Amino acid sequence: MGGDPMAIHTVKSGDNLWSISIIYGVPISTIMTVNGLVTDLIVPGLHLYIPGQELPERYYQIKQGDTFWYLSQIHNTSVHAIITANPGIDPNALPIGARIQIPTLQKYPMETLVFFDAIEGSPYLETMVDLASSITYLAVFMYSFTSEGLLITVSDDAILQQAKALNIKPLLVISNYEGNMFSPGLADMVLKSPVRRTILVQNIVSKVSEKGYAGVSVDFEFLPPERRNDFTAFLRELKKGLGNLTLQLNAHAKTSDMPTNRLVGFLDYRAVGEIVDIVSIMVIDYGYAIGPPDPIAPVWWTEQVLRYATGQINRHKVMMAMSLYGYDWTLTEQVKPAEMIAVQNVQNRAISGWIPIQYDQTAQAPTYSYKDLMGKEHVVWFEDIQSITAKYKQMQVYNLLGATYWRLRFPFPQNWAYVEKNMQILK
Repeated sequence: MGGDPMAIHTVKSGDNLWSISIIYGVPISTIMTVNGLVTDLIVPGLHLYIPGQELPERYYQIKQGDTFWYLSQIHNTSVHAIITANPGIDPNALPIGARIQIPTLQKYPMETLVFFDAIEGSPYLETMVDLASSITYLAVFMYSFTSEGLLITVSDDAILQQAKALNIKPLLVISNYEGNMFSPGLADMVLKSPVRRTILVQNIVSKVSEKGYAGVSVDFEFLPPERRNDFTAFLRELKKGLGNLTLQLNAHAKTSDMPTNRLVGFLDYRAVGEIVDIVSIMVIDYGYAIGPPDPIAPVWWTEQVLRYATGQINRHKVMMAMSLYGYDWTLTEQVKPAEMIAVQNVQNRAISGWIPIQYDQTAQAPTYSYKDLMGKEHVVWFEDIQSITAKYKQMQVYNLLGATYWRLRFPFPQNWAYVEKNMQILK
């Protein structure tokens, strides 16, 4: 264990649930539930989250002038507890910039936003009930619009009723979606015309008011870079119309401004960060469906993105996106999009195929490969308790507002068990 305060058990050859249950004194049924296991089989390399009596974990980056005594005071813990949790750090010579762990009863206070598919008779309402205490905002996915700025609505009454009953704030997701894909042309046509833009803003504001939404989540993608100022103007007008209601923006990840880049050029982080209330940085597309097999969010990349984003935007407005899914790429001649699969199912696919899981230390991400029945090679990248913990560590040392999850329909029980133990979800 190496003094790890939170029990993450890496399965080795010869391990079984019975022996692991004995080591930690935790019932097999608990281990199965927390880790989303559907049988008692496990494979080497699998990371199991073992709930225990340890204190919640807080992460902190040492600044000039810090002492363990000072940190123990602000986190309501003891110097001894901090020293024990960080054996590699000399308490008399704290290295500035070092990231340490602080065992404390004070959980990290954060807000969460979860995307929810607005489907007729949605099968995910039950999931919302189960996770209600961990959800601040529910982004109802999604409304679109016509080239005249008229809204294309969804069936959301049951979802809104449920969210409000559970003290979850629903946000109306507005997107430049057309014919099952993001349309650069549609956004271009509306945003460059002040008249159409005004019509769209008025329609969004009146729908929010009519339905009793707590605000709006903007998810515009693939806008032409030349619409940059128009997009910023659209957000400014929308925020003015919404007043005290929440305006949240889903922003593609970038490590520098790149104003002419066809994917991220339209986003002026600094300008939009001053207008909106929350910016969710989408650090979940380093590895993407139509690209080569890659980790979805390697930590070295999320680090670069967060460093840039927090230099442009007030960090207390920034949320870090977390993926509740993995990708399974088929390595064939023709380009075929990877299959997007819930984390729990990705893990259980490895177990049922008796495929050992590798952990890439540089990316801090689990991966495996296998041959299917047709003899085709597959490569899989996903998140697990070990990789998601590395992300929460980054979220805390950057002191961000919280996390955005894509999306509620994908089961990832390890993540929600971690959030419940270590985070104080603000409502």
